[in-house]
Amino acid sequence: MTYQSEIAKADTLIGGQGHWDGIAPESVARMRLQNRFQSGLDIARYTAKIMRADMAAYDADPAKYTQSLGCWHGFIGQQKMISIKKHFGTTKGRYLYLSGWMVAALRSEFGPLPDQSMHEKTSVPALIEELYTFLRQADARELGGLFRDLDKARETGNQVEEQRLIHAIDNYQTHVVPIIADIDAGFGNAEATYLLAKKFIEAGACCIQIENQVSDEKQCGHQDGKVTVPHEDFLAKIRAVRYAFLELGIDDGVIVARTDSLGAGLTKQIAFTRQAGDIGDLYNGFLDCDPVDAGAIGHGDVLISRDGQLMKPKRLPSNLYQFRAGTGEDRCVLDCITALQNGADLLWIETEKPHIGQIGGMVSRIREVIPNAKLVYNNSPSFNWTLNFRQQVFDAWVEAGKDVSAYDRARLMSADYDATDLGVEADERIRTFQKDAAREAGIFHHLITLPTYHTAALSTDNLARGYFGDAGMLAYVEGVQRREIREGLACVKHQNMAGSDIGDDHKEYFAGEAALKAGGTHNTMNQFAA
Repeated sequence: MTYQSEIAKADTLIGGQGHWDGIAPESVARMRLQNRFQSGLDIARYTAKIMRADMAAYDADPAKYTQSLGCWHGFIGQQKMISIKKHFGTTKGRYLYLSGWMVAALRSEFGPLPDQSMHEKTSVPALIEELYTFLRQADARELGGLFRDLDKARETGNQVEEQRLIHAIDNYQTHVVPIIADIDAGFGNAEATYLLAKKFIEAGACCIQIENQVSDEKQCGHQDGKVTVPHEDFLAKIRAVRYAFLELGIDDGVIVARTDSLGAGLTKQIAFTRQAGDIGDLYNGFLDCDPVDAGAIGHGDVLISRDGQLMKPKRLPSNLYQFRAGTGEDRCVLDCITALQNGADLLWIETEKPHIGQIGGMVSRIREVIPNAKLVYNNSPSFNWTLNFRQQVFDAWVEAGKDVSAYDRARLMSADYDATDLGVEADERIRTFQKDAAREAGIFHHLITLPTYHTAALSTDNLARGYFGDAGMLAYVEGVQRREIREGLACVKHQNMAGSDIGDDHKEYFAGEAALKAGGTHNTMNQFAA
């Protein structure tokens, strides 16, 4: 749709009514362009196509990967996308990520909770809707500025500027981008998963991430105590999510299947198996079992048959069954292959450290069966990136026979090593991790979950220390406001960001010359015009 075509359509509509006096076609066109997504389903359809195109681009060239950043509030997501457009000129390849961890920690009505699916299941779709509300307002704000500039160009007779602005309006790029939304383990059975997935999609999510832990005892992927479910249970939930997409007309919706098997040593169920070698049998084959004689069966023992021999799976007092130690990677690979063969589009393997070799090794095994398998990856603040990469460099140097006598591996986190050759090389590996991982480890999409949680805490700490200390108001002026002005942050005009100018535009549409507008001579926003 173009600016002129929208004006023409509105003019035809208004003219046909005969009694809509005072309704200006150009104002209608502006409002329509400022709100081009009428529902969450419109957003999901639009963003799903973007994500599918990006996946195809990555398949053709691993350098064309995408990235996301976790946002725990609509304002945070809005400012992130405004910043991206300011610095890079385009939103292409930049997504939003919405983790269950952030909802549990920051958005639950119960208050901060651990990542155990204890938060209200409706809080996740509510945050999806909130994020897109803020992104749509970012569109309205930016386009409103273009419209006001267009009016000024017309008033001054600057036809060149007028045409430039019309071209900018016609080719406007929205702040609305894909959201990858975490449905945890589905918050119940497959039916519960389906119902919640519908809420996600109706709120605008084009991509849903689901994990193979049990719903009632789900744990954060970077903590212990994780319990997985048999493949058939997990596949039922993947199908439930797909049915939700298809019911709502999002035919190209994306499903991310996450496995926590690498760090999960427990299962709640022994899988049903019909014959040797089927998926249930393979799952059970990872169980830690002891052979047992038929005459030595104890009270309440649970037994399975393996290669013609009776085996007793190790069962804990918690009624959980234990997997054999060292089987995590094999279980991850099997989980991933099975998920892709049964409707998933992307994979997620939760690792204990950011190590390209480890990740790439598993993806290579998966690609032996599924050549175009793609992994998303959690570039998580749960990792100590500095320590992990310094250890990796140290170990690589040792293996290469390089002298490491100047370094103590037990204290590599020390600031003493920041400017050393080892510290510099580790930082360079961190800097190129995304690019290297996309090329070497099959990582299409980097799910960066929680940095905005930490940046909010850090910036608040810095302000509180100064403002309530000797710096007083200078702490805010020097550390925040002056930087906002000089670095061109739109949010320095916070009334404008909150919608004051949009409101003034609407007042003029509704009341004409009688409109009482906030944007007059004495508006303090004028102090930030320079």
